[in-house]
Amino acid sequence: MLAVVAPNACGLGGDAFWLIWDEREGRQHALNGSGRSAAGVDAAALRARGFSRLPARGPLAITVPGAVRSWGDAHARYGRLTRDAILAPALELAAGGFPAWDGFVEAVETMAPIVEGALGSGSGWAQVYRPHGRRWHPGERVRLEALGATLQRLATAGFDDFYEGELAERQARGLAEAGSAITADDLRAHRSTWGEPIATDYRGVRVTTHPPNSQGIVALEILDILAEFEPPPSALLSAGSGADARWIHLGIEASKLAMADRDAFVTDPAFREVPVERLLDRDRAAQLAARIDLHRAALPPPSRQPRGGGTIYLAAVDRDGNAVSLIESNYQGFGSGVVDPATGIGYQNRGSYFSLEPDHPNVLEPGKRTLHTLMPGMVFRAGRPWVVAGSMGADAQPQIHAQVVSALVDGGVDVATAVTAPRWFVEPADHFEPPVEVRAEPRFADGVLEELEGIGHPVTRTAAFSSALGHCHAIELVDGGPVSGGTLAAATDPRSAGLPATY
Repeated sequence: MLAVVAPNACGLGGDAFWLIWDEREGRQHALNGSGRSAAGVDAAALRARGFSRLPARGPLAITVPGAVRSWGDAHARYGRLTRDAILAPALELAAGGFPAWDGFVEAVETMAPIVEGALGSGSGWAQVYRPHGRRWHPGERVRLEALGATLQRLATAGFDDFYEGELAERQARGLAEAGSAITADDLRAHRSTWGEPIATDYRGVRVTTHPPNSQGIVALEILDILAEFEPPPSALLSAGSGADARWIHLGIEASKLAMADRDAFVTDPAFREVPVERLLDRDRAAQLAARIDLHRAALPPPSRQPRGGGTIYLAAVDRDGNAVSLIESNYQGFGSGVVDPATGIGYQNRGSYFSLEPDHPNVLEPGKRTLHTLMPGMVFRAGRPWVVAGSMGADAQPQIHAQVVSALVDGGVDVATAVTAPRWFVEPADHFEPPVEVRAEPRFADGVLEELEGIGHPVTRTAAFSSALGHCHAIELVDGGPVSGGTLAAATDPRSAGLPATY
């Protein structure tokens, strides 16, 4: 459904990462649904053509879409409904139309000049998402008939058709026409990866996320560093006015250190070892914590990664205790801007996250997964799922996750309070600059942001509940959830268009 009504954030041409708690097995699985670069890519050849970095838009930014394969893999292992039942609501809205809503309208208008600049006028994206050559009227019916036909094909032929059948052939033709290096062989060769989550202990609570190439390890490192310090009084964290300046400063500095590790080490582990065990070692966390000046903001090294993002997050828990934490993305709004009008598929620009520097850990190589900002999360108590949570927000994702976990554990708050609490994050001002710019809501207690500025943090005040501060959603399994005689509590971010639902 989100691939239809929020195509700026996710879609059939994007990627997905899953955490799945299997109640019957009593264990958690990680499913990596991220795509790979084409077999024919060549970083040296691109440098020879004058590229210093990959463009953010256009065919060079496309990697093989991994989301649909992961849908099929998850469905084959855990699905209870037929593909027809699963896809029918999305198919109905794609073919029959949905009302243009504010977020969709603004996303289209923001993207229109970007696509025209990258791909020229009359592109496939413009044909599909701006067919009238003007701004959508609020409530006007948006029909995506080609996408509906593609969803129908997936329902009848199966998810594998996207990679090995008629849909794969049609995609290969469309991608070639657009100038992408992705071929039918690249689509056919793509596989999802089942693996084990990575985890850390935060004051007796187990926090899990997806292993590299996901940046989930950043959230765990932040929490490990924060665990070396005493948190503020729980009453402060539970009062709804957020943390004090000292705790925010520690969070910002921990984030700088963890993101530097990400930039230095995290990539596709099939191509280069990512020292997860060492990065999550407690002695290392203590050493990093000792580097933090309690009274002054540090100037970290320049980021070696680009900035920006556009993502959806969703969580689900069923009556049998199974739980899913799922995050999907096109990367930057509408991704590459390349849309095939014949299939309605819009392709991600996750490939722009690769580097062309030969010594970069995330250098572009054939058949490689790029470092991913996407990171689903779960929190466990006494060996059982307690909270399923995640957020969109690129570099902000691990920082938001750490803030939510701290509010839950240190503040003892419910998920709604944790999700709605005043929020901050630190990021570079532009591509490849040091991550020092602090974005923060004005809802913190009086004097907190001014105190941060006083110790050297450049603070930009956003609007209250600004969407720019990420969208976090969470489900709490209260007293173990329904399978243990408890219940569920769900909260969606007021900064988003999300809603909790039961059925």
